[in-house]
Amino acid sequence: MPRSRINGNFIDKTSSIVANILLQIIPTTSGEKRAFTYYRDGMLAQSEGNYAEALQNYYEATRLEIDPYDRSYILYNIGLIHTSNGEHTKALEYYFRALERNPFLPQAFNNMAVICHYRGEQAILQGDSEIAEAWFDQAAEYWKQAIALTPGNYIEAQNWLKITKRFE
Repeated sequence: MPRSRINGNFIDKTSSIVANILLQIIPTTSGEKRAFTYYRDGMLAQSEGNYAEALQNYYEATRLEIDPYDRSYILYNIGLIHTSNGEHTKALEYYFRALERNPFLPQAFNNMAVICHYRGEQAILQGDSEIAEAWFDQAAEYWKQAIALTPGNYIEAQNWLKITKRFE
């Protein structure tokens, strides 16, 4: 039974009912409907912290989903899970894949910047300021892209860019 049908939360049940109704009336292929169901179940599992189950659902959704825009959000969520698990290289890979399909995901650019900034901080702790600067420069580039897409967001990143004289 799909996760969306067994969740006990009233709001989740209501959302699932509405989503199921929409799936029935919107003209889509059965594969797209199944992809959405896996995606929705992945989001539910992810919200509960069940990352292994979420990944299984997302991988199945990517197998079925053909729309690049929809795939970008699935890939983005896979990146989020890898970020949460500290698997930054995998996370960056999935954020890149998401952006290949949808270059208008500021949250993917932001998350990539956060990872690069973290790696820069780690390089400083290891005494490698040259590597740290390279990571910080890369973080700045990603934050600039995120800010360009959503100018009112990422205020802390904007401040960091100004303070470090990386804002152009």
